[in-house]
Amino acid sequence: MKKIEAIIRPEKLNLARKILDQNGFSSITVSDVLGRGRQKGIALQWRAGEYRVELLPKVKLEVVVDDDDVEKVVDLICDSAKTGEAGDGKIFIYPLEDVVRVRTRERGSLVV
Repeated sequence: MKKIEAIIRPEKLNLARKILDQNGFSSITVSDVLGRGRQKGIALQWRAGEYRVELLPKVKLEVVVDDDDVEKVVDLICDSAKTGEAGDGKIFIYPLEDVVRVRTRERGSLVV
């Protein structure tokens, strides 16, 4: 099993969630996060002059999948979250040792 963490633009969350759900990946966790990448925030103009926003609002989408589904989920997220501009996000993939359902103590990939 693998855990996929995708940091994406907040306005792309609903589409990404919908696409994942339509393809059988409905179990997700979503968190509001702040961050920045290579663009190091953005510069904004205001009446008093320019100021910088260092940390931008993003959404972290987490999905746990079987090893065979990793590339499919990565493709679905990329296709639904891409704008082609800097700041579209990143996807991180981690090995996952085990999963336990709290209610029943079931373990393994069937729990996902």
